[in-house]
Amino acid sequence: MSLLTFDIGGTSIKYAKIDNSNLSEKGAFPTPKNLDNFYLALKRVADNFKAKFEINGVAVSSPGAVNKKNGVIEGASALPFIHNFDIHKVFEEEIFRLPVSIENDANCAALAEVNFGAAKGLSDVLFVVLGTGVGGSIVMDGHVHHGKHLFGGEFGYMLMNETDSFSTLGTTVGMAERYNKRTGKNLDAFGIFELAAKGHVIAEEEKQIFLFNVAKGIFNLAYSFDPEKIVIGGGVSQADWLIPELQKEFKKIMTHIDIAPFMPDIVTCKFKNEANLIGAAVDFMETFNK
Repeated sequence: MSLLTFDIGGTSIKYAKIDNSNLSEKGAFPTPKNLDNFYLALKRVADNFKAKFEINGVAVSSPGAVNKKNGVIEGASALPFIHNFDIHKVFEEEIFRLPVSIENDANCAALAEVNFGAAKGLSDVLFVVLGTGVGGSIVMDGHVHHGKHLFGGEFGYMLMNETDSFSTLGTTVGMAERYNKRTGKNLDAFGIFELAAKGHVIAEEEKQIFLFNVAKGIFNLAYSFDPEKIVIGGGVSQADWLIPELQKEFKKIMTHIDIAPFMPDIVTCKFKNEANLIGAAVDFMETFNK
């Protein structure tokens, strides 16, 4: 079976043909600014693929809270024009004229990692995305747990102290904002990590705040869900120092919670930028029981 899979992002839309988790014919284009151009761009790619290949369906990774029961992308994202109407019906009947599945992007990434990646073969996994905010996915018994309000995996809403959320304290974006406010500079996370490695005090302090809060958030999730593994995604997950530094923070936390019997088992994701494309295809297969 061959599928056309799309990963819809705020700045670009990636696409590929997928056969048995193998991606080919990969491409991308800038995300259109309105619904009509969005439809036209997707249809152009789909028509081209259908002319060259036997395509059996279309799998879509999307931002927002995807309601798979009514075909509506709820919540909010950088693409307001895709929300709050039955976009699934439009895709199937007007744009692609093929069977279509749509799933949230973080859930797609989690499905890719559970089926083929860093958590392959496991049934109970948390996927934590450290991006502009903190997002993620909950996989229970091998399936995504969406929750009553479709907020399963929205870990960024967790309150980490009296006023600050996980998304505020546990992201490199938040770290950079704090550092720049303290110093009057305009550095990104990469620049701050470089300064921290050279021993600059404020950079070290802000990096430590970031690491401690990521560790605290993951520790709380580990003891709430007791998963087999926690997979970390997002740009910072590619830093080779991240897991060792987080393990140091876990050890500190466990000196305060001395009844805690285990360390969270954390790994970084395998597929990185291709996870959403692969996971969308997994969701298609699950949706149609192929």
